Amino acid sequence: MNFRTRVKICGISNLDDALYIAGLGGDSIGLVFYRQSPRFIDTAVARNIRQNLPPFVTVTALFLDEDDAWIKEVISQVKPDCLQFHGRESVETCERWQLPYIKGIPMGSVDDAEAYAQDFPGAQGFLLDSNVAGRRGGLGDTFDWSKIPSSFGSPLVLAGGLNPGNVAEAISQVTPWAVDVSSGVEASKGIKDRQLLKQFFDEVKRGDANA
Repeated sequence: MNFRTRVKICGISNLDDALYIAGLGGDSIGLVFYRQSPRFIDTAVARNIRQNLPPFVTVTALFLDEDDAWIKEVISQVKPDCLQFHGRESVETCERWQLPYIKGIPMGSVDDAEAYAQDFPGAQGFLLDSNVAGRRGGLGDTFDWSKIPSSFGSPLVLAGGLNPGNVAEAISQVTPWAVDVSSGVEASKGIKDRQLLKQFFDEVKRGDANA
């Protein structure tokens, strides 16, 4: 049975990009609700994207050490399918919303990803990124994939510096459940390059074929 790596494209800022990604076979659209990010999206635009996506394409709402009031507002206004916590959030913060969530693991400052994951037993999966704790991702930096323990038992989303030139190799080496890309397929911050998107999806397929 051939495995298909799922694809999340993060940092979407407009409906046209979201629909194009859905047409390529994207599994999830990542919307950034961290106000200091250049890819920050307000709830009205996010809600329009959410309401116009075709079936079976999920919306993931990304937060980084946000206050409860803002998280509650986003959930109420946008109704995301999944939450992604990318900062120093406690397990209580992640789980109090009673929604599926993904916890980011900052591989730039975490030596034992398995031990980190054990503190979040309710997570749907873990996103391994190149950032350090408390700092945003989306900077286009990779990390040493050999740091990922082969025994990592939870669904793994690989992020951090992925692009059409390295995603096939990443899939072959790591065999993640999903890959997550933002800056690696951009024309400018928050605006995706359609040629790079198409190449990225093609390379994911190639990586799957060679895994």
